[in-house]
Amino acid sequence: MGRHITVSYYKSGIGELVLGAFDGQLCLLDFRYRRMRSVVDRRVMEGLNAKLVEGEDATIDEARRQVDEYLSGGRREFSLPLLMVGTEFQRAVWEGLQAIPYGETASYSGLAKRIGRENAVRAVASANGANALALVVPCHRVIELDGSVGGYGGGIRVKERLLALEQRGREDYPHGLLKGGL
Repeated sequence: MGRHITVSYYKSGIGELVLGAFDGQLCLLDFRYRRMRSVVDRRVMEGLNAKLVEGEDATIDEARRQVDEYLSGGRREFSLPLLMVGTEFQRAVWEGLQAIPYGETASYSGLAKRIGRENAVRAVASANGANALALVVPCHRVIELDGSVGGYGGGIRVKERLLALEQRGREDYPHGLLKGGL
């Protein structure tokens, strides 16, 4: 396995993130200490037949910059080359997540319906939890049908803060989450 995924760790306003790039595309932007970290890393490494190697990369630098802009309230959409590593079904779910507008939420059943798999709500929830590209593939925008926040790889408190940031917009939340932390 001579191929590698360049990874870098980044202390953001919402916790420490791991960012990974492969062939100029972002394949990891996730919480470093999330419960499923090793499972996600293994899936990405096996899918790309590559190992993780710590280093710097222009794609990672740009991702860091855009994350900072997002957390400070200055960015609503990301413009990064993405490499979503997963099954065809998982990629369909992740593409469905990208269609949820900034400041809005969807339920797991709503997302399942959106991708044409209304009978696969549990599988959609599982794919949502397997997302390796937090923030840019906005899995934090998916909530329970009853309106409760539900789970999140970065923790429920972080999910609540991200939803609040998006719902309020920059005018009502001038310091974003970049400097204010949790």
